[in-house]
Amino acid sequence: MILSLAIFFMAVVIHEFAHGWCAYKLGDPTAKYAGRLTLNPLAHIDPVGTVLLPLLLTVMRAPIIFGWAKPVPINFWNFKHPRRDMILVGLSGPLSNILLAFLVSLILKMTLFSPFIRQVLELFVVINLFLAVFNLIPIPPLDGSRVLVGLLPRNLTFVIARLEQFGMLILIVLIWLGLLDSIVWPIVNILIKALLL
Repeated sequence: MILSLAIFFMAVVIHEFAHGWCAYKLGDPTAKYAGRLTLNPLAHIDPVGTVLLPLLLTVMRAPIIFGWAKPVPINFWNFKHPRRDMILVGLSGPLSNILLAFLVSLILKMTLFSPFIRQVLELFVVINLFLAVFNLIPIPPLDGSRVLVGLLPRNLTFVIARLEQFGMLILIVLIWLGLLDSIVWPIVNILIKALLL
């Protein structure tokens, strides 16, 4: 339980840092000025989303560990190409988790570890892949919605923006209806097999 929470927390911090770093490189210093362009976990902690909810789900032995960090502040008006850059910033978080999973899977293939260390590293791969795939769901406030807004015609972006206030409720309902079992986990399992075999 402690290991799962620690890995989840580390993955979320790197995920949020990646958003801020990508935005900064594309011309938006908002995250830097807010003190969020750091890997210091204290800067990213949301008491409910980062600590309480994941802990509660772990104690309840829920099928997933679900939570969030404080969103990194981003001002899309600072970008030279707002729609394109919105997509890049949205993808940067999930891609950072996929990259981490890939690097750890390489280490697993090239090095011999004790069974316990191997299990910890495999858990690291699984949690990072799950976080990446889950965040690519195109429902606000997940990263997939940023990508979708960047791709949609302007008149449809307002529909997505209006959904944001109901986003968390929609996600909870979809999870309850089996979204994770039917969509997210199959994709995660394909990626796990590709990386760990």
